[in-house]
Amino acid sequence: MSGGPEPISAEGLRAVQEELAQLRAERGEVAATLRGDDPVGDPADAADELQRASDVTRLDRRIAELEGRLREAEVAGAPSTDVIGVGSTVKVRFEDGQEETIEVSELAEERELTLVTYDSPLGKALLGRHAGETVSYETPGGAASAIVLAVGNAA
Repeated sequence: MSGGPEPISAEGLRAVQEELAQLRAERGEVAATLRGDDPVGDPADAADELQRASDVTRLDRRIAELEGRLREAEVAGAPSTDVIGVGSTVKVRFEDGQEETIEVSELAEERELTLVTYDSPLGKALLGRHAGETVSYETPGGAASAIVLAVGNAA
């Protein structure tokens, strides 16, 4: 990524908000089972308590990461409709003539749009490009290329 605040697409924003809500709910459930200052019974109970406390810490870290990502996206504003960056929606035509609308994302998950992470071969080739440019990238099957047809709302 660029090192500065990165925008996030509407679909990416939805995915982050959804994960954040799930993690907060899970954290609430796990935290409710912690005994606090109450003495723990046998060693198995103590080990279980430590595991739940560790789970809360792990959830807190991920929640903080996602909240930070949302703050960063707010500062960055909407994805560019001119230059391809993280969060951009891009329409491309591959060598076989197939056209697809893809999203350049930092998140690797299945969604309605074809998702390309910014650090994948195609994602790296697309970053910083404009509509009309041809990008070349490596696949497990060898070299490939695609033409950028549109960026942003036109995609």
